[in-house]
Amino acid sequence: MSGKILVLGGTGPAGICLLRELLFRDHDVIAFARNPSKIPDDLKSNPKLEVVKGELTDREQLADAVSRSSAVLSLLGPNSLLNTDPSVYYNFYVLLFGLMREHQVRRIFAMSTISVWQPGDRFSLIRWLVVALVFVVAHYGWRTARAIARVFEEHAGGLDWTVYRIGGIPGGSDEESWRADREDYETYEGTIGAPGWSPQQRRAALARWLVDAVEDGKQEWIRKMPAITALAGRAKLQ
Repeated sequence: MSGKILVLGGTGPAGICLLRELLFRDHDVIAFARNPSKIPDDLKSNPKLEVVKGELTDREQLADAVSRSSAVLSLLGPNSLLNTDPSVYYNFYVLLFGLMREHQVRRIFAMSTISVWQPGDRFSLIRWLVVALVFVVAHYGWRTARAIARVFEEHAGGLDWTVYRIGGIPGGSDEESWRADREDYETYEGTIGAPGWSPQQRRAALARWLVDAVEDGKQEWIRKMPAITALAGRAKLQ
């Protein structure tokens, strides 16, 4: 793939795993980050990683990063499930979509959660309990996940977008944990509650799927919102 991969939300544990996976697979990467100091030194020293400091409202810095990218991988989500304003992410994505169209960048993978219902989803007691808990104790997180899904449906026309829905994502982001967890169980992609779906995926295994996705293109998931989890009932990858 020509052009750099733009990573949003690359300073959290899952984002650091994603940066590790991209660099491990020899991609040129731009990490757009509000707080670059959270990125480990062993990654920042890699010549294939460019770190751009910026807020979600910094149009000029974001436009420059988009103009030099071929695809976007986003792990953006609420920093605090208790008090994040969902409109922050909604407005950011509206801005990003305009810049992507301006610079002819079409492909984007963005994160939401299993709080978002999609046609074809089946009833899952585990999913129902988790979403109910989030709705009650972390209501802004619930609203933010749904706002992210909604902004793609309402404003991402003309782009090749995929919103991947996640449940729990345990696991560390240090190099040792990433190397072990990227070989975690095979990945399920599809509707919630169908055979093979499970409620969680290790962070490094999610990062592996995202890099597979950006390399493959995942044409079958364009303008769709698949659930991405560990494949239930299968052994670890060898």
